[in-house]
Amino acid sequence: MWARTLAAYLRLDANEKEDDEMTDRIAPEDELALAATLPQADATSLVDRDGLDAQVQEMYRQVAREDGERLHFAVGREVALPVGYPAELLDRIPAEALASFAGVGYHLDLAALAAGDRVLDLGSGSGTDVFCAAVLVGEPGRVVGVDFTDAQVEKARGLRDRDGFAHVEFVEAGIDALPFADATFDVVVSNGVINLSPVKHRVFAEAARVLRPGGRLALADIVSARALRERTRRNTDLWAACIAGAIPRSSYLAALDAAGFRLGEVRTNDYEFVSERALHACSTYGVESISLQATLT
Repeated sequence: MWARTLAAYLRLDANEKEDDEMTDRIAPEDELALAATLPQADATSLVDRDGLDAQVQEMYRQVAREDGERLHFAVGREVALPVGYPAELLDRIPAEALASFAGVGYHLDLAALAAGDRVLDLGSGSGTDVFCAAVLVGEPGRVVGVDFTDAQVEKARGLRDRDGFAHVEFVEAGIDALPFADATFDVVVSNGVINLSPVKHRVFAEAARVLRPGGRLALADIVSARALRERTRRNTDLWAACIAGAIPRSSYLAALDAAGFRLGEVRTNDYEFVSERALHACSTYGVESISLQATLT
């Protein structure tokens, strides 16, 4: 695994050098101005979808195996507690799921989960938020997690069966093409995942489709203060690291509005990446974590 990860970093350095050679005649201020004209919520013209999916899946297979070597972000309880997860809630879910937690903020309070709610988690990983939601809605409720990384789904299903979460289901699928009927859920949640999608507008449209009228959406995700330059957005390694997929907060919220959501509370989270490259991107583009709540109109 270390060799494969190192190879990815070497490819990243080579790609950046090539991009620098192609753009060294463009003034930095012109390059940033050009970035603002690029598509934001729909980035299919900027990245190869198959290549991006492969990068993301490999990154999160590593997370599922609890192999945190050379990740751009921290994982586990040490992340969940500082961003706001109650310790007493974390104590009631499988420890192995929490060990693979890669969220970027706390949002379940904004979801206002109640007994009997039907909840869908987009990009559920090894199940931390699904199991937390299952505790909050109780056995009368139903919680479904969707993820397209095989190792994450396999791990989450094993923990569900072992610990007797009978009202929990994990489905292997993409979050922009959900295998559920219209108006199936009361609440949709997601944590640190939608930024990884190059078709955020489709993700929001699918969330709206599967929610009942008046249903609630609660997210934690990565956004930016300004548009990322083209060379960064074309780099699938940085997409998988939850950096290059970030779009300006204004564009993110506009895409939610276009999907039919009425925005409620938005807050900034106390969250930091750990690698030098990721921290540089944060300072350059104002990359940050937010949590938000919205209602389907």
